[in-house]
Amino acid sequence: MIRAIYYTPAAKRCTEIPVGRFAEVLKDPQGILWVDLCSEPPETCEPILSGFGFHPLAIENTLAEIHSPKLDDWGDYLHIVLNYLMLKQENDQPSLIIDELDVFLGSNYVITHHDSPLTAIDETWDNCRRDLRHIQSGSDHLLYRIIDTLVMSYMPMVELIDDEIDLIEDQVFSKPSPDTIERLFSLKRVLLTMRRVVNPQREVLNKLARDDYRMIDPKDRIFFRDIYDHLVRLHDLNESMRDLVSGAVDTYLSVINNRMNDAMKTLAVITTLFMPVSFVAGFFGMNFFVPEVPLTEWTGRPVFFIILILIVLTPFIMYLWMHRRKWV
Repeated sequence: MIRAIYYTPAAKRCTEIPVGRFAEVLKDPQGILWVDLCSEPPETCEPILSGFGFHPLAIENTLAEIHSPKLDDWGDYLHIVLNYLMLKQENDQPSLIIDELDVFLGSNYVITHHDSPLTAIDETWDNCRRDLRHIQSGSDHLLYRIIDTLVMSYMPMVELIDDEIDLIEDQVFSKPSPDTIERLFSLKRVLLTMRRVVNPQREVLNKLARDDYRMIDPKDRIFFRDIYDHLVRLHDLNESMRDLVSGAVDTYLSVINNRMNDAMKTLAVITTLFMPVSFVAGFFGMNFFVPEVPLTEWTGRPVFFIILILIVLTPFIMYLWMHRRKWV
C-alpha cells in the first residue's frame, strides 16, 4: 500500500497526493509531504525512493531490512532505521516479533517504509488527518510524532510482561512445574530481545536530541530528548524485569530443591524408624543354628506379644528421640 498526504499552510488542510505529483509538491518549501510505503515489493519502492534522490546504499539498506537501529546523515536528508516490537503469545509462551521501520527525513518531507502494518504509523496518520498540529510544525516535528507513538506503544507490552512475571512468581511458591520454568526462560528471551532493540534505539534518539543536523530544528531537539528519556526508562524497566526473572529462576530451583530435600528427609525418617524393626524380625527369623535343647518357650504366646510390643514401641521411641534432637 502506498499512501501520501500533503499539507500546505495556504490550504491549511491535508490532502492525498498520487505518486506522480511527489516531485511537483516538493518544490514548495512550505509544504510537508508524508509518504508511507507499506508491504510493497522492492521493485515498486525502489523507483519511488530513487525519485527523491536518495543514495543507492541507503535505498539498499531500506529494502534489505538490516534489523538494527541506526542513523545516517546524508547531508540533504537523514536515513533513520528503527525497530518496532510486538508481543505475541504462542502456546501460552510469550515471544517478541521485531519489525523494521525505515524513515527518510528531508526539509519538507518524511518517507516511511515498513513490510507489515504498524499501529504506530496508522495512529499517527489518523492524528495528522484529525489535528493539523501534528504535521504543520514541520517534517522534524512529524518525525517526533511518529517515533513518540512508536516508543509509547512499548509501555502496554512492558505492563503485560510485568503482570506475567507476577503471575509466575506466585506459581513458583504455590505449584511449581516444568511449565513454570519454560515460561520463565521465554520471558528471559523476550527481555533480552527487547534490550537488543532498546539500547541502539536509545543511541539514535540521543543523536537526534544532541547532535546538530540540518533537518532538525534546534528548538525541536527537546522533543527527541523526551523520547530519549522514555527509552532510558524502558531500559531501566527492562533491567529490573530481567533481575526479577533471574531471581524467579533461582527461587524456583530453591523451591524444587527444598521439596526434594523434604522428600528425601521423609524417606530417611521412614527407613530409620523401621530399621530396628527389620533387625528384630531378622534376628528372630534366623535359622542358621539348630538348638541342642528344645526352646518351646520362645515360640509361646507371651514371647509373641513381647516381640510385637517391642516392634511397635521401637519406631515410636526413635521418633521421639529424633524429635527431641530436632531432626524432624
